[in-house]
Amino acid sequence: MTASSTSLLDDALQVAMRAARSAARFIQSQSGRIHSDDVRDKGLNDFASYVDEEAQRIILSEILAAFPDHDVLAEEGFAESGIPLRGIPGWLWIVDPLDGTTNFLHGVPQYGVSIGLQFGGQMMLGVVHDVCRNETFHALAGRGTFCDGVPCRVSHRARLAESLITTGFPYKQFAYLDGYTECIRRFWQDCRGVRRPGSASLDMAWVACGRFEGFFEQGIEAWDVAAGVLLVTEAGGRFTDFSDREPSDPSSHPLGSEIVASNGLIHGEMIDRLGTLRTPDSA
Repeated sequence: MTASSTSLLDDALQVAMRAARSAARFIQSQSGRIHSDDVRDKGLNDFASYVDEEAQRIILSEILAAFPDHDVLAEEGFAESGIPLRGIPGWLWIVDPLDGTTNFLHGVPQYGVSIGLQFGGQMMLGVVHDVCRNETFHALAGRGTFCDGVPCRVSHRARLAESLITTGFPYKQFAYLDGYTECIRRFWQDCRGVRRPGSASLDMAWVACGRFEGFFEQGIEAWDVAAGVLLVTEAGGRFTDFSDREPSDPSSHPLGSEIVASNGLIHGEMIDRLGTLRTPDSA
């Protein structure tokens, strides 16, 4: 990495952290104030409100003011380039302004803001802010992962039997449901416990800081996990698809379609139990 790109990343980190915290303050100011008329139905079990939209506006105004020539892919209808997430020639911000919208709408205190930055298809920066706990996780490529400025690492538990696993159940694409049922049964029998908190970005941040040993989910979007994958890998963990393929493998699934993230030590055991969730082209 050149000195100029290092400087850009340092500047980008400050912008991302400022944007995430500003959006979080707005989100929390609206907690408990949402009415049913404020909720927009984007599809089956997929909702948004003015809170998601305003949080995204806050984030993008910060980013584009500082980096007007960068591309943006954001959940609430903003894709300046529409470029695929692999082989991107330049800088691409990937933003989820409110990850865990359903939790937020129901008053469940597990939702966050996720901001990632790619260059040439490689994750370079990730920021995940836990709105309710006011924790900020960040990572820069090659420079480690931090929680509120303190270095953090994945856990050292080396066996699935000692591990706490987190996941996301199918809520839009029910073709996965039978496979999930069998897969969860295997994990229930073989690990210490399975949780489904409802925010993939926070799930991955908690893998990165050692609270969970592993995370898996299928059918999610790039903005749910873009920042989180860098948090995990920079904290010493791994992420692959369900066939244990690294993202650099051109046959692997696109970022977000299926993902396994772990402390690295239990990764093989997780892959072994995910067979019922592998789609035909990932076998």
